[in-house]
Amino acid sequence: MRGSRQPKSFALEIAISLAALAVMFSLAMLLGAKDVSLRELWLVLANRGGDDKIAMLREIRYPRETAAVLVGAALAVAGAIMQGLTRNPLADPGLLGLTAGANAALALAVAVLPALNYFGIMLVCFAGAALGMFLVISIGALKKGGFSPFRIVLAGSAVSAFLYAVADGIGLLFKTSKDVTMWTSGGLIGTTWGQVQAVSPVIAGSLLVAIALSKALTILSLNEEVAVGLGLRKAYVKAVLYILIILLAGAAVALVGNMAFIGLMIPHMVRALFGTDYRAVIPMSAVWGATLMLMADTLGRTLYAPFETPVVAIIAVLGLPFFLFVVRKGVKSLS
Repeated sequence: MRGSRQPKSFALEIAISLAALAVMFSLAMLLGAKDVSLRELWLVLANRGGDDKIAMLREIRYPRETAAVLVGAALAVAGAIMQGLTRNPLADPGLLGLTAGANAALALAVAVLPALNYFGIMLVCFAGAALGMFLVISIGALKKGGFSPFRIVLAGSAVSAFLYAVADGIGLLFKTSKDVTMWTSGGLIGTTWGQVQAVSPVIAGSLLVAIALSKALTILSLNEEVAVGLGLRKAYVKAVLYILIILLAGAAVALVGNMAFIGLMIPHMVRALFGTDYRAVIPMSAVWGATLMLMADTLGRTLYAPFETPVVAIIAVLGLPFFLFVVRKGVKSLS
């Protein structure tokens, strides 16, 4: 296993990765329908006074790019944990029913509880993500022999289609389709500081717990019998990791709506570059997931400025060929 990296080597790699994230964040802030100068960027980040343009950047573009960092990190780490737990190279929150479940729950909340605040919306998304994952895992494990990568992906596709249909049906029945679409269109437009402040503790806390359990996840991804032999409390660790997946995916949906493929692509790329030890995979997935999300949002805002290309479309253009490549070539081992 290429996980026995020297501490100095990993420190250098994470430093370079964080530098790349900082550069991408700066570019995302600088580029757009109206470009920003370095001086204006400094005034925004330093929270110093300025004209109306600075105030607009501080209240519109700054929270949007902060949300991109949080969502990218959350989905990438959720995907990494799912792939490690299931040893399934095709695992991704958007492909295995989590985001569809959160979407359906959100549609129901918008229809039945229109006055629900953002914190309540987030809790509803957590419950929906849990339901989606439970349905996929239950269906995928029905056949004797347990999980197989393709069986669980088929279950995820079926459950996702069903839950999206439920969401659409609720929108038509309660005449709330427009409101639901505003939440679930898979974009960062209109993200506010209030929304960022609501989800950031959940995402940040979940990422810290995931890093703390990364060594245990590495053992589980190799062999569960070995994990038990080493004294690992397998049931407890797996339960906590599944809860983390639900929290990360639910928070991401509450913030930007439906988003697939980030959780599929980033962990594979990270394992190829930095090894399969989850003590490296988890933090690197967070950093590079955030970087990819920033890049996609920047492209969406600049390709046809002043018009925007939905960020979900940018991610899909990148992710679908990657998904087909993984399906065709397969991944012999995640360890």
